[in-house]
Amino acid sequence: MLNRLLVGILLTVLPLAAGTAAEPAKIAFVDTGNTGRSVTAEALANQMIAQQKLNILVISRAVDMNPYNVVPETFAAEILAKHGLDVSAHRAVQLVVNDITHSDVILTMTAKHRDTILALYPQAAGKVFTVADYAGAESRDVVDAWRQPMAVYEKTFDQINSYMPAILGKASKQ
Repeated sequence: MLNRLLVGILLTVLPLAAGTAAEPAKIAFVDTGNTGRSVTAEALANQMIAQQKLNILVISRAVDMNPYNVVPETFAAEILAKHGLDVSAHRAVQLVVNDITHSDVILTMTAKHRDTILALYPQAAGKVFTVADYAGAESRDVVDAWRQPMAVYEKTFDQINSYMPAILGKASKQ
């Protein structure tokens, strides 16, 4: 009986003594409605995180979610499907204070999105960047493909995809 009690105590205490796994980096990707660019960024990030076994968690959010338009944009979903990514279950979610509090980094698709977040949530200062700036690329907005032809969605996909290795590399070192 005493041996089982000691084993139980050791099994409880030893993991604590050895330390716990590092907390994952938490990234929120944000665009206007959370139906195109931020969905694309989240899907691409999750794919790369799984492939590289990175300790990173990602979400996507909207700064101005339309409650009547919550599904991914058709062309964005089609491009992602061509790359093996299924976003059909995604539903848009509005950015809220809990997202700000629990995210290590908040990456926006445009400078206007960044500025909107900082105006609404001043406590986010120091952790809100455009994806281009965080990736160390030329500071420019991600093209908004909403209601544009497929070619514009492809350009948007390529732009976000080009930033992702640098974004995840930087986040995994924090």
